[in-house]
Amino acid sequence: MPWSPSSTGLSPSSAARRRAGAPSGGTRPRRRPLHTAQIVVVGFAILIALGTLLLASPMSSASGEWTDPVDALFTATSAVCVTGLAVVDTATWWTPFGKGVILALIQLGGLGIMMLAGIVGLVVARRLTVSSRMHTVNDTRMSGQDVRGVVLGILRTTAAVEAAVFVLLFLRFLLGYGYSPGRAAIHGLFHAVSAFNNAGFALYSDNLVSFVADPWVCLPIAAAIILGGLGFPVILQLRREFARPLHWSMNTKLVLVMTIALLVIGTVYLCAVEWTNPRTLGPLDPAARVLAGFFQSVQTRTAGFNSIDIGAMHTQSWFLMDALMFIGAGPAGTAGGIKVTTFAVLFFIMLTELRGGGAVNIFGKRLSRSIHRQAITVVLMAVAAVFAGTAALLIMTDFTLDKLLFEVISAFATVGLSTGITPELPWNAELVLVGLMFLGRIGPLTLGSAIALQRRRDLYELPKERPAIG
Repeated sequence: MPWSPSSTGLSPSSAARRRAGAPSGGTRPRRRPLHTAQIVVVGFAILIALGTLLLASPMSSASGEWTDPVDALFTATSAVCVTGLAVVDTATWWTPFGKGVILALIQLGGLGIMMLAGIVGLVVARRLTVSSRMHTVNDTRMSGQDVRGVVLGILRTTAAVEAAVFVLLFLRFLLGYGYSPGRAAIHGLFHAVSAFNNAGFALYSDNLVSFVADPWVCLPIAAAIILGGLGFPVILQLRREFARPLHWSMNTKLVLVMTIALLVIGTVYLCAVEWTNPRTLGPLDPAARVLAGFFQSVQTRTAGFNSIDIGAMHTQSWFLMDALMFIGAGPAGTAGGIKVTTFAVLFFIMLTELRGGGAVNIFGKRLSRSIHRQAITVVLMAVAAVFAGTAALLIMTDFTLDKLLFEVISAFATVGLSTGITPELPWNAELVLVGLMFLGRIGPLTLGSAIALQRRRDLYELPKERPAIG
């Protein structure tokens, strides 16, 4: 008897499902687990939604009234994405409860949703599941096997840096400015957490302009920003092998070299351009000008504090700051931007191509070809996001291109610096910046892979052909 679907007791549709690997009968197909990137996106979205509800409530506003939902959403997104842009005055608009919500959102956003889940799982369950290990490795870009040690190292590093900066700021506010112990503690803690997480939120209406010439406030904050911007893999490796630079990874070397180079370039350029500007560095003594130039150069690494009026700076300064903000700082840390490693990889690819070389070699090691595509993808998606955001704001507002471009890059790179136009933006422009902050924090590649449910595996290759370039 020839075989037929009915001979097996299955209907044609049931047989097809059996051949396709689907469960038979009325049982539902097993739901596919969420991809790591989807967990990141959903986690950040939930945290932003919760923060929006808390900040919109009357107990968060000093007036005792409901805060506009768009303003609450903007502030929550800015805090979770550790940006620092604000449409209302942080110092006067929010109650102590509201400021506490912002501080919690900054800390959670800085560590990352998956990192927080790994820590909670470690503390509560005293162990990490295989899934948690994979998520933690992906979030920290660490490939080591002792994920538990990595999580504890991140937690200890965060606590140590924030505690050290808190002590320095607490003593300065207490002894240097006559704050009460309680007020000094609150201001010290808030600015320490905001600095290490590269958030840029401050408890003063003028941000940190009042402390422009005070190294005891500016330098601890700058140090925390730089450490947070290095990225956890770099910090953890430096803790283990600080005295053995030959053992440092390519990532660590690139981050350190690029960080020093960009800080020096930014400081020299901003000091040179703003040295005689009567509305920024001009009124300060030479030492204070250098301090302010260095401090503002640090902020372009995606921090967002300002000790001088950004809106009063020359357009030439904005132009360089656009570039520095777009590049950002180190990967797998609290900073944004395309990351210094991405910029460095593209630079070495260009250098190799100009020299007519084959493989791209960096610090005595060959660069993986898959990294080429990743770097190009990140940059092109970032450029597209900045271009689209700027075009949208040009349509929605009457501000000039230089100010809007600065605002868009600051939002996408999760910096938080502004020329002063943020509170004047209409609600639809605020939503554009919300989207840019979310995209910039999650990362173009992460968001893209979250949308694509799974990676497609090519079963064949097409013939090669070379189009004309240039």
